[in-house]
Amino acid sequence: MSILEQLKQPGRGKEIKGDIFDLQRFAEDTRHMIEYDVHSWDCPVGDKGERIRIFLSNEGYKKALESEKRGEMKILRHARVSKGDLFYDKPKHSHEL
Repeated sequence: MSILEQLKQPGRGKEIKGDIFDLQRFAEDTRHMIEYDVHSWDCPVGDKGERIRIFLSNEGYKKALESEKRGEMKILRHARVSKGDLFYDKPKHSHEL
């Protein structure tokens, strides 16, 4: 899929709230970075319809996964964080027959 086709997909190009260079990225206990879409007004961080980037500790990431299970948000990207460096998960590819 070309870059242009990827940008035409729904949700692509949507503004992400949250600075990629937020100082929390460099905090000693930060272990995760997620980008997610807020699906519910009950989501603890963000308003329905927003796309957010946030840096989290292990406990914060656990809470984010619980929020996702409740349908409050959908995690789109995840990266492990070590000393401010981001290590993105490999994208999941669907294989069509």
